Amino acid sequence: MRKQFLAALLLSATTLATAAHAADLRIGLQDDADVLDPDQSRTFVGRIVYASLCDKLVDITPDLEIIPQLATGWSWSDDGKVLTMDLRDGVTFHDGTPFDAEAVKANIERSKNMPESRRKSEVKSIESVDVSGPLQVKFNLTAPDATLLAQFADRSGMMMSPTAAEAAGVDFGNNPVCSGPFKFVERVQQDRIVLGKYDGYWNADAINFDTVTFLPIPDTTVRLANLRSGDLDMLERLAATDVASVKGDADLSYEEAVSLGYQGITVNINNGEKGDNPFGNDPKIRQAFNLSLDRDAINQVVFEGAFAPGNQPFPPTSPWYDKDHPVPARDVEKAKALLKEAGYDSLDVEIQVANNPVQTQMMQVVQSMAAEAGFNVKLKTMEFASLLADQSAGNYQGSQVGWSGRVDPDGNIHQFMTCKGGINDSKVCIPEVDKLLDEARTSTDTAARKAKYDAARDILIDELPIIYLYHPTWIWALSGKMEGFTPYPDGMIRLENVKFK
Repeated sequence: MRKQFLAALLLSATTLATAAHAADLRIGLQDDADVLDPDQSRTFVGRIVYASLCDKLVDITPDLEIIPQLATGWSWSDDGKVLTMDLRDGVTFHDGTPFDAEAVKANIERSKNMPESRRKSEVKSIESVDVSGPLQVKFNLTAPDATLLAQFADRSGMMMSPTAAEAAGVDFGNNPVCSGPFKFVERVQQDRIVLGKYDGYWNADAINFDTVTFLPIPDTTVRLANLRSGDLDMLERLAATDVASVKGDADLSYEEAVSLGYQGITVNINNGEKGDNPFGNDPKIRQAFNLSLDRDAINQVVFEGAFAPGNQPFPPTSPWYDKDHPVPARDVEKAKALLKEAGYDSLDVEIQVANNPVQTQMMQVVQSMAAEAGFNVKLKTMEFASLLADQSAGNYQGSQVGWSGRVDPDGNIHQFMTCKGGINDSKVCIPEVDKLLDEARTSTDTAARKAKYDAARDILIDELPIIYLYHPTWIWALSGKMEGFTPYPDGMIRLENVKFK
């Protein structure tokens, strides 16, 4: 009897422990997120955290259709200068503050006016916001803006509690309060971000986890080992070299989606004192560096052919790609000649790179290729959030960094290439490019917009403030006990209807 009782007790404890674990999801990230404030942040992994923390006005489908989230419907005025949105009823922020039209107005005004906001260029077209009802807002635009709904599908559309935002100010990211399925619990830099289920969530029935913990693990090998050992339940950005191994593992599952974004080298053109160097000052030198690279070889050597070589903000498969400027073939002799024309037989260039094995290996290949054209590339390996901080501050010559991509083409170029763009870390400033990119925002005619982007590319292909390298494919590996995960081309991890079997 006693043995049976102990066995039953042990089984009960095991069942409880399993149930407890089943409600706790652990996700391995390639990097640590930066500040958890949608107005200030810029990292891809930060957006992954936001997918669980901060709902947006609208979302996208896997096929890139814009659909309701906090806004349930919308309409445009005949002149395209007023966007009216109806808002979801019964939504509250994690601190209990109601989500309503006044909250939307406060969020947009913060994005537009907070000195530290990186969203200013994304909502630049919004002149004012009218509260036309408790659950209705009107966005009054200075000119038609074809990009605005796509902006609202990302950080510009993420809604923060106006109560918490006003109280915390610039420090909101220390304790972010949004309206998503999970609320902020704790953060330990470089170790973990923990979120807990928000019971008041408007779509709570679709959420099956009590907590979700995001763990930054830059080493792809370690990340995969943690998944196999059960210490992680899923990971983002599986190394291309591990795809076959994961596909052949019966205990794991594999998902992928073609990315909207790119990876490249941002060059400091005029961002502080470090922008005053030959690499930043002379576009001819950047052209030489560009021609020293074999993008097809980089894709094969580092990514086993899984990614797409690229030289523009849009992948070659995109309808926005400018076919007049195809991916250049490597030409070492022409690269040497351009460097010579600029007055150098050889040139030292320092490029910072994130401290994960994949990006480091990729830049070592770039380093080797560029050396054959006379570039002595010194790689400065850094923790990713620190790399971005130095990049923003202008404390760099070159920085290997990417962009996860946006549904509308404007999101891949405007804020990087306009004089006052929110993520223009190179500080490139070409008035004609500003004019073209601003005009591309105001038209709903796809052909007219494409002509503007192509004209901007005609200029930027020579200036090269960003030397584009490739377009990744998002790759996820998951425990075989998980089900319901849907891959999206924006690379986000949406947890609605995801659960353990």
